[in-house]
Amino acid sequence: MVESRVCSFCGERIEPGTGRMYIKRDGTVLYFCSNKCFKNMIILKRDPQHTRWTKRYIGRK
Repeated sequence: MVESRVCSFCGERIEPGTGRMYIKRDGTVLYFCSNKCFKNMIILKRDPQHTRWTKRYIGRK
């Protein structure tokens, strides 16, 4: 049985055998569908709720 995963940044479904798994020092596991999502969350420290192209976008108040 193949496990279905969702990108931790954009919320898109990740195809089995693709993507990137990132484990933080506190043990939290993050899954990313692309290098774009990885860079935005980990390197640039962006919030997916304020990034327009993600499914998690809610806009600014």
